[in-house]
Amino acid sequence: MFAQTTRSLLRAAPMARSPLSVCARTAFSTSSFNSLISRMSQMSLARPVASPTKSLVAFQQTRGMKVRSSVKKLCDGCKSVRRKGGKYVYIICSKNPKHKQRQG
Repeated sequence: MFAQTTRSLLRAAPMARSPLSVCARTAFSTSSFNSLISRMSQMSLARPVASPTKSLVAFQQTRGMKVRSSVKKLCDGCKSVRRKGGKYVYIICSKNPKHKQRQG
């Protein structure tokens, strides 16, 4: 039954209409559809979105440190450093910041 009515609506509708408008007309009455559109426009006005240029400038991601049970020097630029009274062993690399590690 539903498939037959859908096919008849699609045949009757000209090709210039989008399928969304046909589906919207069949699912909602005109008044409820208009109220839905007005509510959606009010929601978009109530919650302004920040421009992407401001958010990109404000947020700068910094690379952290890997935490491992056993740390190793991964290249010839890596140095082993003991800090916090010998409690932690750090690997600091001057050539590649991805090699930063902390034993812990």
